[in-house]
Amino acid sequence: MADVKKIATRDSYGNALKALGAEHENLVVLDADLAGATKTGTFQKAFPERHFDCGIAEANMINVAAGLSTMGFVPFAATFAMFAAGRAYEMVRNTIGYPHLNVKIGATHGGISVGEDGASHQCCEDFALMRTIPGMTVMCPSDDVEARKMVKAAYEHVGPVYIRFGRAATPVFHAEDYDFQIGKGEVLQDGTDVAIIATGIMVPEAIEAGKALAEQGISARVINMATIKPLDEELVLKAAKECGKIVTVEEHNIIGGLGEAVCGVVSEKCPVPVKRIGVNDEFGHSGPAAALLKQFGLCADNIVKVTKEFLGK
Repeated sequence: MADVKKIATRDSYGNALKALGAEHENLVVLDADLAGATKTGTFQKAFPERHFDCGIAEANMINVAAGLSTMGFVPFAATFAMFAAGRAYEMVRNTIGYPHLNVKIGATHGGISVGEDGASHQCCEDFALMRTIPGMTVMCPSDDVEARKMVKAAYEHVGPVYIRFGRAATPVFHAEDYDFQIGKGEVLQDGTDVAIIATGIMVPEAIEAGKALAEQGISARVINMATIKPLDEELVLKAAKECGKIVTVEEHNIIGGLGEAVCGVVSEKCPVPVKRIGVNDEFGHSGPAAALLKQFGLCADNIVKVTKEFLGK
């Protein structure tokens, strides 16, 4: 995908907020002194009166967003995933989740691909934390088109939403007419030997892996699972029944993320072997994003290797 246009989904987030802000006067944006990094500065320049910098006080920002939602506004609160899901967890749970308020959390800089910022900022636990909050919708886009459509869908959805956006530029493979729906997965390549279910920036890697496996005579079904909660159980079970084995791929700890969500569904309704590819219950470290992703096995080559071993080929 070297010649494919690449855009960081955090840029998509800022652009989507600006576009939606022009259509909806009740959309407001909050940031925790990171508007340049989270790209909410794009919205701030267009609508300064509806952008609120809450300073380096993420927990307070979540509470302010909760209050605004009770006054008819649709707030998008933005900061790094480590702070949104980690530092402000109690406020997300008790102030937004418990009363089921209409607040959207835009968490940027998630996962190992944060790169040089190191382990303290490479949040690989956010899916797990947010999935445990009752009524919370948890999503992670795979490219620019999906990210922009996801933000629009989050605005239209009534209830709390957590979206993780990436720092690094990633390939754009969706067409503009892509119909994104919360809770619906997407089959990108059909196959019958194994199903590869990926989310976020691992989807382009899964696509490449699927093509490589096909060249080696292995029929892999590649699925983009942008919504981690609620999971598209129908699509997962269909893959389980028709493929017999599932590989999950995520830029997240293998504990508590997409892999465990998939395991929970198939273990109860259609038991099949599942192999999880992700961060293996460890912290990351500082380094170039591309090198780190490869080191942690979050790349097409490793997906191919693990899948072939899983299939015994």
